[in-house]
Amino acid sequence: MTALADLDQSLLSAEFARDPYPTLRRLREGDPVYWSDALGGWLLTRYDDVLVTFKDVAHFSNEGRLAKAVEYLPDDVRARFTAFEDHYRTKGLLHSDPPDHTRLRRLVRDPFSPRAVEQLRPRIQAIVDDLLDRVQAAGTMDAIHDLAVPLPATIIAEIFGVPQEESPLFIGWSDDVLAFQGQNRPNVEWLARAQRAIVELRAYLGALIQQRREEPSDDLLSSLVAPGPDGDRLSQDELINTSVTLLVAGHETTRSLIGNGLYLLLADPSRWQRLREEPGLLKTAIEETLRFESPIARQPRRMQEPTVLGGKDIRRGEMVFQMLNAANRDPERFPHPEELDLDRSADRHIAFGNGIHFCLGASLARLEGQVAFASLLERMPDIRLLDRIPDWALDKQNSRLLSSLPVSF
Repeated sequence: MTALADLDQSLLSAEFARDPYPTLRRLREGDPVYWSDALGGWLLTRYDDVLVTFKDVAHFSNEGRLAKAVEYLPDDVRARFTAFEDHYRTKGLLHSDPPDHTRLRRLVRDPFSPRAVEQLRPRIQAIVDDLLDRVQAAGTMDAIHDLAVPLPATIIAEIFGVPQEESPLFIGWSDDVLAFQGQNRPNVEWLARAQRAIVELRAYLGALIQQRREEPSDDLLSSLVAPGPDGDRLSQDELINTSVTLLVAGHETTRSLIGNGLYLLLADPSRWQRLREEPGLLKTAIEETLRFESPIARQPRRMQEPTVLGGKDIRRGEMVFQMLNAANRDPERFPHPEELDLDRSADRHIAFGNGIHFCLGASLARLEGQVAFASLLERMPDIRLLDRIPDWALDKQNSRLLSSLPVSF
């Protein structure tokens, strides 16, 4: 423990955001269940420990986990965040445990099934083609701003039935909602930014929901408004809370998958060359990039009951952070984990979670990534990095994503 005493504050540093892996490796080897004053919770860095927290939902709870972010504030300051706290204490898809979660997931899962998602392939291909058409003649692009951001934002907006020209609204709201996540004691500015976005997004969705009640359409929101096969339906609060989750998560993870994956495949030109020669390797390559640079850096759980993990007593009400990018580089599960191996069978990675909280949109994210990379391989086979130093985003501790990725072709 003494050897790690200087480590805690570094968890909030720009250096850690750029390259967290040396620090995570120290934790995994020296103190894999580590209490962090800086983040306000326990950090789990071993794969097997993180897996426990996905499966044991009776102890490691999703309910109220993000609302807890304001509990450290003085009462007079906390009172300013009523809208924030009310939103995150409402039960929704990502903010509930069984039996509520079982019911909610049943009501929203069908549009995200692999079969339903596969029907979107032609539309995803058309959007990718249009985005690449816009930059083809220039010979250069920022792969984040020109592809990785607009593709999933457009898709999730269309799925919801939002006009395409309004999809940039969700990018801004998502950025603001995610800014505070990743630690249990975020600063007041981040909380205020998140609350403004939540209030605006809830108002927008409330109006859209009312419109769909009066004039149903062939989109996801209309299906969420309608009763399920057994007559059950989402309440207004459940509907808004879950819709916020789907809209925010619906593009952030895919942005990371495409941006991180493209950077990793181009950082060593032999990897891209190999995919050109063996396009059938693409699905495996995507899974390995998800393992190597997990889109979600860490996920919180709130202790519903006390337990012992890794020899540490974890008390009721404390926060536990699943350090997914550490777990996915655990040598006990992945031999030579610091190597990006396109031949690796990385299907055991937990970049999309595990168990009942496995990411609902995983099939959609994978499909968008497959279409984007296949199109780049076909249309821009000689694509290369303009800057080999990755421009990692520093404003979202919960996410592992690039701010920009200049390429030429």
